[in-house]
Amino acid sequence: MNSELGRRDFMKAAAVGAAAATLPASSYGKVLGANDRIGVAFLGVGGRCQAHIGHVLRLQKENKGVAPVAVCDIWDGNKEVGRGLYYSAERCGLKADDAAHVVKDYRKLLDMKEVDVVCVASPDHWHAKMSIDGAAAGKDVYCEKPMTRTIEEAHAVVDAMKKYNRVMTVGVQSMANPVWRMAYEYITEGKIGHVAQAQTQYYRNSSMGQWRYYKLTKDMNPSTIDWDMFLGYKFNVNGVPLGPTPDKMPFDRAVYGQWRCYWPFGGGMFTDLFVHQTTHMIAAMGVRYPARVIGGGGIYLEYDGRDVPDVATVVADYDEGCQLIITATMINDHIIDEVIRGRLATLKFDRRDGKLGFEVLPQKLGGGPAVPKSAAGEKGEFISGGFTDAKDADTYALWENFITCVRGKNRDTLSTPELGAAAFTTVNLGVQSYRKGEVMFWDKEQRRGASGNGSWAAHWEKRSKDHGKPNEVIGYHGDAKGSELFPPDYQKLGGPWVNGKDPGEKV
Repeated sequence: MNSELGRRDFMKAAAVGAAAATLPASSYGKVLGANDRIGVAFLGVGGRCQAHIGHVLRLQKENKGVAPVAVCDIWDGNKEVGRGLYYSAERCGLKADDAAHVVKDYRKLLDMKEVDVVCVASPDHWHAKMSIDGAAAGKDVYCEKPMTRTIEEAHAVVDAMKKYNRVMTVGVQSMANPVWRMAYEYITEGKIGHVAQAQTQYYRNSSMGQWRYYKLTKDMNPSTIDWDMFLGYKFNVNGVPLGPTPDKMPFDRAVYGQWRCYWPFGGGMFTDLFVHQTTHMIAAMGVRYPARVIGGGGIYLEYDGRDVPDVATVVADYDEGCQLIITATMINDHIIDEVIRGRLATLKFDRRDGKLGFEVLPQKLGGGPAVPKSAAGEKGEFISGGFTDAKDADTYALWENFITCVRGKNRDTLSTPELGAAAFTTVNLGVQSYRKGEVMFWDKEQRRGASGNGSWAAHWEKRSKDHGKPNEVIGYHGDAKGSELFPPDYQKLGGPWVNGKDPGEKV
């Protein structure tokens, strides 16, 4: 099949495969709306969604009561690149001319009784609108990360899921691995003492430019792509249009096929790659929303027309008295360790025998100055998460958990929208800081970012002067051993002389 495969060709191909379809259209109303069968509609069937289709087909093959029932995309599709509407319809056993279940406007699918779940895998700027509309229509939602494009949208989604009492999973596949929960339990028992700092990374090195590996083809054109629908300017969340108008953003294959490179539709590595790492790290650390965020970086090599940086770092500080560093470059793949540092020990996440776990590296508390040491030779107990590291096993496990929660009407999935909103807020404040050149603060009451001032440093300085106690992470129930200082006796000689009186005269 050639690269300009269109609707007619897909219809021919679908006709050949129709006999093998396990659920022809005539059977939808009979079984897919039944209590024991969950029907999934895919909204946005690009590259990542192909994995989701594969997992749902696997669940169907394993007789787990799940089946694909509908697809939506604004591009006809192309079998050569393996994406788009009619290609995906064929994969799902749907006929290309089934105008009820194979559509370019997702709204046509929301009132269908056979649709129980929507899988939102569209570009980021559509995530919130599709998720909210799905919830309002009584559908449960599996939404790819990042959960949304803006912080305001993220909280609109959280509110909608609560309002309509819908089950939602945010597609951060690493959350299927129990290692993050195990680390959280280890930390909150006080075994590493006060949590001070964590770091994580997502390094890559692409010779063609990050996200430019999504192939562009001639059949991506205005006759096969609904450009107005892609832009989303006719739609809004809480009055804010989803995207720019065509006069501001004329049709461009690169913008359509490689949208992660452009601010109106995504946030580059900040909101694509950093969301993965941030989500599981804040879950493990026992923190959620940051208090203060700084974003740095720039486009230092990939001068190919993109908006987003190829080098970036986010530094997030938390009211719990700890810090998270998320860093990467797209032009070098030499990683740094993924760790959580406490006063008594460091948790270093690593793989042993194909399974992710964490090594516990004890700290030796010393009383004097020391030069930076090398990590070479450090050894500690390794605690395995016991989760297979097979390709995409985590995504399948996330789907299994989601389907189980849908059946049980349990909103507490492995990757909740509440966790997703906190992680997204962290990295998006990094975007704002980078683009504005400002330190960003999180306004808890208004649920929005605000430009920084000197209050953060002043707050901690005051606590120090008052000889206060450390804050601890959510759920911490360890003793104070890892949160105490042990000052030498001569520190009692310190302090201000008031009216000429020596504060240490009683020493």
